[in-house]
Amino acid sequence: MTSDLDAPIDDQAARAAWLYYVGGLTQDQIAAEMGLSRQRAQRLVSRAVGAGLIHVRLNHHLARCVELEAALRERFGLVRCRVMPGLGPARDPVRSIAPAAAEEMERVLAESGSRVIALGTGRALRGMVDAVGPVEAPQHRLVSLLGNIALDGSASYFEVIMRLAEKVRAPHYPMPVPVLVDSVEENRTLQSLGAVRKVRGLAQAADVTFVGVGQMSEDAPLMTDGFLTADELHEIQRAGAAGEVAGWIYDRQGRYLDLALNARLTGVRVEIATPSRPVIGIAAGSQKIVALRAALTSGIINGLVTDEPTAAGILAG
Repeated sequence: MTSDLDAPIDDQAARAAWLYYVGGLTQDQIAAEMGLSRQRAQRLVSRAVGAGLIHVRLNHHLARCVELEAALRERFGLVRCRVMPGLGPARDPVRSIAPAAAEEMERVLAESGSRVIALGTGRALRGMVDAVGPVEAPQHRLVSLLGNIALDGSASYFEVIMRLAEKVRAPHYPMPVPVLVDSVEENRTLQSLGAVRKVRGLAQAADVTFVGVGQMSEDAPLMTDGFLTADELHEIQRAGAAGEVAGWIYDRQGRYLDLALNARLTGVRVEIATPSRPVIGIAAGSQKIVALRAALTSGIINGLVTDEPTAAGILAG
């Protein structure tokens, strides 16, 4: 006969966390139930949270968040909008919005009809995918809007399509090109490849799209992830850059800029979203406000998952 002391450490942590969060037991009760010391039980619950074994979702919609959702819907004509409570200035806002973004993705995955779901990349989408629960959705097709490779050949840590495909068992189509190439000629060559044309065509026909929204300040994801140099970023800033979606850069009115850089981008540009083919932006943080407001103003995105401070900042402009 075995006891909880003999179980693998992750099993112990999962059981302790289940008893705490779902069973409502105190740490003393968990210790007694599992035959452990109170300190051991406390450490196991902390381990479960730190290892990502626990995903907490808030089922009560806070009044202030509801008000902000209504205001955003009215001002920007949104088809979907979720505003989550903020965690405070010292905390990562992705932790707040990831569960709500996952619910939006799970809502689409639960549809019985076949859908083409396009995805960008980035930290917020990675958080969303990590929070999505396992589900069988082979009726859908997942497709990338852009590649995941920098000019030096390195891959971004925030690739999402393969992670999501593994969870939902859906066919998936990564964009088989770098995000940015050295020359227009190289881009033309890549775009002429049959595999690239097919993936681009699928992405352009997406029924629903989920994207991150990048800022164009000194911490721009395009630069921190190695796709742009500091000199290139500063040149784009001088041209009026306010934000980017799937690598494509736009100004404060949400109008795509006519940049030489565009001719070297290999991914699919997100055009104006429509109610029948929504584009859901997943982003939060004070640094994202200008970029989000611009994308919402022009209609590049017509759905939004964000947090309370970001929503208030968008509406203040």
